[in-house]
Amino acid sequence: MRIRALDAQTIRGLVSYEELIPLMRTTLAAVSRGEAELPLRWALQLPKEAGMLVMMPGYLGPEASAGIKLVSLVPNAAMNGRSSHLGVVMLYDADGLVPVAMLCGSTVTALRTAATTACATDVLAPTSARTLAILGSGEQADAHLSALQLVRHFVVVRIWSRTPAHAAALAARYESSGLRIEVCNSVAAAVDAADVICTLTHSPTSILPGNLVQPGVHVNLVGASGRGRSETDDNLVARSRFFVDYRPAARSQAGELLGAIERGIVSEEHIAGEIGEVIAGKRPGRTLVTDLTVFKSVGIAAEDIALAAHTYRKAERLGRGQMVEL
Repeated sequence: MRIRALDAQTIRGLVSYEELIPLMRTTLAAVSRGEAELPLRWALQLPKEAGMLVMMPGYLGPEASAGIKLVSLVPNAAMNGRSSHLGVVMLYDADGLVPVAMLCGSTVTALRTAATTACATDVLAPTSARTLAILGSGEQADAHLSALQLVRHFVVVRIWSRTPAHAAALAARYESSGLRIEVCNSVAAAVDAADVICTLTHSPTSILPGNLVQPGVHVNLVGASGRGRSETDDNLVARSRFFVDYRPAARSQAGELLGAIERGIVSEEHIAGEIGEVIAGKRPGRTLVTDLTVFKSVGIAAEDIALAAHTYRKAERLGRGQMVEL
């Protein structure tokens, strides 16, 4: 059996956010129409808090593809400058479940997550948004800064990180972008007067106090992807129109929402809709200028499969990647 192996450099050379953002719009709408099979993410916790092995299988009808992502997650101290999501995405042709491609898992994760956030921002954020706050300075912060520029005409970007040197390095990479990049020494300074806020950290506890966020702002909660982890507090959750990528996943793994439910602040009905429902016109998104909207990104296999199938088709057509005999 021969499959096509696509490394990080090859994937990035084949696809762009200009095509991935519309792809995620189509994919999320299909998920909300019930055209995907998405078991909940499963994780094996290794002894002595050494990290986790995470498995995300799924089937996406519009792509006629199935797939599974297998990645490792380790504590910050063990990363040593590498990606937090190391592993592979295996893509299968749904007709006979023949494996056709193996892709770099960290690259797929970074690209599809940023494209999904950009898609949600395009749907929910004020059209007049000009100031973006990025909380975090890792791989996802870099990816989001690239993708979000395509959906709003940002003029100012403020970056905050628990590691100021990393924030400065991220800002330096965008010196020639035409944006005014500001490195901030506090979350309060970063989000002050921001129109769009993205939380992109591995923090297990809140970094974004809700009382700092004004009406009319759009917030993307991206970094915390499990029960018991949260990048913001009950104040922000309760005040927001709260949207998710996939209800079953959010009800199991959206730490900010689950914490607020457990403390009796909100109920499951606080979910205003899946972002795919808003895209399809089945649910309203922003209804008032003063709406505080939140998109909670847990991350779903449909996004991985859509990107993998799209990239694989381009690689096949152009003869890119390496054929591997198994």
